[in-house]
Amino acid sequence: MEAPMIYELRSPKHIVPGKKYPALFVMHGMGTNEYDMLSLVDGLEDIFYIFSIRGHLNQGQGYAFFTIQGYGKPHRKVFDEGINKLTHFIEFASQNYSLDPSRLYLMGFSQGAIVSMTLGLTLPAIKGVVALSGYIPVFVKEEYKINPNKNLAVFISHGEYDQALPYEWGRENNEYFTGLGLPVTFKSYPEGHTVSEKNVLDFREWLLNDVQR
Repeated sequence: MEAPMIYELRSPKHIVPGKKYPALFVMHGMGTNEYDMLSLVDGLEDIFYIFSIRGHLNQGQGYAFFTIQGYGKPHRKVFDEGINKLTHFIEFASQNYSLDPSRLYLMGFSQGAIVSMTLGLTLPAIKGVVALSGYIPVFVKEEYKINPNKNLAVFISHGEYDQALPYEWGRENNEYFTGLGLPVTFKSYPEGHTVSEKNVLDFREWLLNDVQR
């Protein structure tokens, strides 16, 4: 079966036959590529299969998962297409690698955080989401079928001085997931639209703790 999207794979060095491993699906921000975030998860391949996925749309010198029609407003049709492609990719990976279906995690920055939260809200197979500086589109909340895993856990972070996506949107993400009765770890940092070293340490610690639950 051919992969529905281009990706970079990092996997455990010593695969034990018959053993199922946790998976971490990584989604980059607008205008970058599948290599952009690998440094943030370096070493986690000792535990996870890591799939760093390239957006299917050309965007400047890089790629994107969707386009936008205005501030905080994705083009709905293009967004739906991106979510469908990512859903099919997760299905592809689950069928072609030794993944533990009860320990599938999503992680993304900016645009990648947006699609990660959307997939976490709509795919009951997802165990955890790491959303770095994103938002949940209004039409996702109002029109998508919200059907998260009953054990879904979420790590949300946002820069207090984010010049691209307002800090308040990060707070709204926290409130939305909390309102669904899901456990949320919300962290803020005195940063702009970036991922600080402290942020990296925090989400890595969260991932390693959650995957053992």
